[in-house]
Amino acid sequence: MPQPLESSIRAALATVNDPEIGKPITELGMVESVAVSEDGSVTVGVLLTVAGCPMKAELTRGVTEAVSRVDDVARVNVELGVMSDAQRGELRQMLRGDAPTNEIPFAQPGSRTRVYAVASGKGGVGKSSVTVNLAVALAAKGLSVGVVDADIYGFSVPRMLGVTGKPTQVDQMIMPPIAHDVKVISIGMFTPGNTAVVWRGPMLHRALQQFLADVFWGDLDVLLMDLPPGTGDIAISVAQLVPSAELLVVTTPQLAAREVAERAGSIALQTHQQIVGVVENMSWLELPDGSRMELFGAGGGQAVADSLAASTGTKVPLLGQIPIDQTVREGGDSGLPVILTNPDSAAAAAIGSIADALAQRQTSLVGRSLGLAPASR
Repeated sequence: MPQPLESSIRAALATVNDPEIGKPITELGMVESVAVSEDGSVTVGVLLTVAGCPMKAELTRGVTEAVSRVDDVARVNVELGVMSDAQRGELRQMLRGDAPTNEIPFAQPGSRTRVYAVASGKGGVGKSSVTVNLAVALAAKGLSVGVVDADIYGFSVPRMLGVTGKPTQVDQMIMPPIAHDVKVISIGMFTPGNTAVVWRGPMLHRALQQFLADVFWGDLDVLLMDLPPGTGDIAISVAQLVPSAELLVVTTPQLAAREVAERAGSIALQTHQQIVGVVENMSWLELPDGSRMELFGAGGGQAVADSLAASTGTKVPLLGQIPIDQTVREGGDSGLPVILTNPDSAAAAAIGSIADALAQRQTSLVGRSLGLAPASR
C-alpha cells in the first residue's frame, strides 16, 4: 500500500469515535489492520470491545463513511473482531488510569463535574420529566451530560429518553447508553420487562454506588441524578457518596406538594448540602384565548424557595416556572423530550431558561487544593 494513502486512511479513521466511549477508535486500539487492494478496495479490521457490542452497526457505518471520503478509495469493507482480555485490560487502564475500581470520580476533590440531585417531596410532580428535559437542554448547549436514574423502584428515565439498548461491560467498566447526546444509566436497563425491584436499603446503596463508580462516564460537565420522592435511603446515600452534590427541588404550586417539597429540601440541613434552587412545575395551563388557568394554585415555587432560604440561611432562588403542556407528556411517552420536538413551546422555553442558569453557575472551590505554598525566606 502506498504510504500516503495509508496515512490518509488512518487519518480518516482517527475522526471516528467509539459511540460508547466517545474517543477516536485509533486512540483506543480498536483498529487492528488496514489493507488496500489494487482496485482501490480497502479492508479495515476493527476490534469491538465486547462480542455482540450493540453499537457495532453504528461503528461500521462511521468507519465506512470516513474511509469512503478518502481520495482513490473505491470500496470499503469493515471486518469486525473482538478484543482479547489483555487488550480490554489495557483499554481500561488507559481510560481509568490507576484509580481504584470502586472510586467515585465525582466525589474526588479535583472533580469539575457539577452534580445536581433532582429531588421532590412527593411523586407526581414531574421530577423525572424535568430531569430528562434539563439534561437534553444542557447537552444541546455543548456540555457533556450524564443522567443517573436513582429512582430504583420507580425508574422511568430510559423510556423518557427513548433508550432501549443495554449497557455493555468492558473489564469491570459499564458503558452507559447514549440518547440525544446524554449518557444515562438506570436499573431498568438490567431488569427484564417491567419487573419490580424489591430491595432493602443496603442494596439500594450498592446499586447507586455502582452507577457512580463502575460506569465509565468520561469527562462530564454536568451529572443529573433523578432521586426518588421523599427523604429515604437514596437521598441519604447521595449525600454520603457525593457530598458535593447540590439539591434541585421540584414542586408544583399546590399547597400539599409545597409542604412536602420543603421537607425534601430541608434534608440539606442534615446532610450539609447546598440547594441550587427550586423549579415549579405545572404552574398553569394556557387557554386558547391566551389566559392562564392555575389548576394547582399559585406561588408555591416561590414559597418553597423562600422557606428553604430561611431554614438554611442561604440564597435559594426560584429558577423557573414550567407551564402544563401536553407535548411534555407526549415526549416522555415517546422518548423524544419536548426540548427537541417543540423547542418554541412555553414549556421548552422555561426549561431552557433553567438550563441556562445551571450551565452558567460558577464551579465551587470548596474542598479543592488551590496549589498554594508558603513563600521561602
